[in-house]
Amino acid sequence: MERHQLVIIGGGSAGIAAALGAYENGLRDILVVERESEYGGILQQCIHNGFGLHTFNEELSGPAYAEKYFDLIRDNDCIHFVYDTAVTKIKDKTLTLQSKEGLRHVEADAIILSTGCRERPAGAIGMKGNRCEGVYTAGTAQKYLNKEGYLVGRRVFILGSGDIGLIMARRMTLEGAKVIGVAELQPYSNGLARNIKQCLEDFDIPLYLSHTVEAVHGSSRLESITLIEVDEKLKKIPGSEQEIPCDCLLLSVGLIPENTLIEDLGVKLDPRTRGAVVDDRYMSSAEGIFACGNALHVHDLVDYVSIEGKKAGMAAADYVNGIRPEGEAIRNVVSGGVSYMVPQSFHKGRDLEFMFRVNRVFKDCFIHVYGKGLDKKIRKTGIVPSEMQKVLLKKDEIESLEGELNWEVVE
Repeated sequence: MERHQLVIIGGGSAGIAAALGAYENGLRDILVVERESEYGGILQQCIHNGFGLHTFNEELSGPAYAEKYFDLIRDNDCIHFVYDTAVTKIKDKTLTLQSKEGLRHVEADAIILSTGCRERPAGAIGMKGNRCEGVYTAGTAQKYLNKEGYLVGRRVFILGSGDIGLIMARRMTLEGAKVIGVAELQPYSNGLARNIKQCLEDFDIPLYLSHTVEAVHGSSRLESITLIEVDEKLKKIPGSEQEIPCDCLLLSVGLIPENTLIEDLGVKLDPRTRGAVVDDRYMSSAEGIFACGNALHVHDLVDYVSIEGKKAGMAAADYVNGIRPEGEAIRNVVSGGVSYMVPQSFHKGRDLEFMFRVNRVFKDCFIHVYGKGLDKKIRKTGIVPSEMQKVLLKKDEIESLEGELNWEVVE
């Protein structure tokens, strides 16, 4: 049977970086399996600028970022890519691959899941009305427009203020569509501040906070939507309905890590991220199975995806080479507005970076990190749910820790 030291599932930004990290840490037999016909994943349809400021110190489009990162491994004979190939099953580190040539089975010493994420569809929202033409996820509309040159509507309304929804508001406007507005269920935007400014405010596109779409109207094609306001408990307010004529509704209502494969493995999942529970090596509860990028938790910057992917690749190389951490893992415990933390546990002995999000807006606050042997406060002018927080703890700060480490944000 075909065998490799490391198999990486997904050739997007996380997968490419993981392959590079594994190679730089000593592996010489790496297979990357990509279900699309090219590397880069979602980056290939993101033609706007804003990628690479942290990684390459320049502002690149999505395809340019993917190409520049892929150039780092392009001529590497130890890293092999297979395209138009899907992994349909994993059992005991044996993968079943399906392509137009048929099925093949591959054994691996370690596996990294960098399968990205998917959008929540219309069915997950529960809007009233017919299933008429004109309702798309924002990512689908982006693919149609940027890769196939097809404009999905002329009078557009967007539900959800995530970054892809904001970016599509600008993109549709630049292509001649009229974007009537963007509605957000929460009392705050879920997109980056720079995207609020550059994609909505610069084009005078209104943002309806604490609003949602209650119903869509139309038989064969969308004709209008009903917009309704919600209270502080996100309950719809009767009498606040307004009907808005439009022929297109784009949904930007959240992303979900693509984790069907590891669910079948019985890997423990975090109920908040819906990705794997991992330690500081990005290894899941299944021995030798690692996860990184948007398959682990949804990121706001591709640069962070690449950094995380590279770390996972280096950790997988250590695992294949028999290097294991010493001592018991310390568990991260979140409270006080912290929604989730990655990694969920860690081992001492080196500097470690932790990533988390909050579940509400904080102003003039501090991050409180404490446990037996550590009590640290980090002052912040403000923290919002849309922006991931990163905290570096030095080796000597965590050296005397025992049991668990607590994280909270205090206003």
